[in-house]
Amino acid sequence: MAIKINITEKLKFEEKPVLVIKDKEIAVNNGATIVLQVSDLMEDYSPRNVLKSYELLFDEAEREKIEALKLSFKDFTTMIIDAMRLVAGDEEGEALTPAMT
Repeated sequence: MAIKINITEKLKFEEKPVLVIKDKEIAVNNGATIVLQVSDLMEDYSPRNVLKSYELLFDEAEREKIEALKLSFKDFTTMIIDAMRLVAGDEEGEALTPAMT
């Protein structure tokens, strides 16, 4: 018989973390595979990877809220970086430093 270990109590099934920009609350996807994919993209923070990160980190409804804000590219990349910091558990904003800043 196979050994079974129930780890459910060790896991935290939390709601998605939220960024606040102006008066908008924007939920950030924090699934482990998404965080790993975006972490990999941050190794080469090109405009293509910024867009890919954006699409991974934010659902379509959240992207509509963001697009309504009409952010500059600099502010947009700041949002992506801070969203990644948030889902990676770095609320202090020190752990991640992309190549493009």
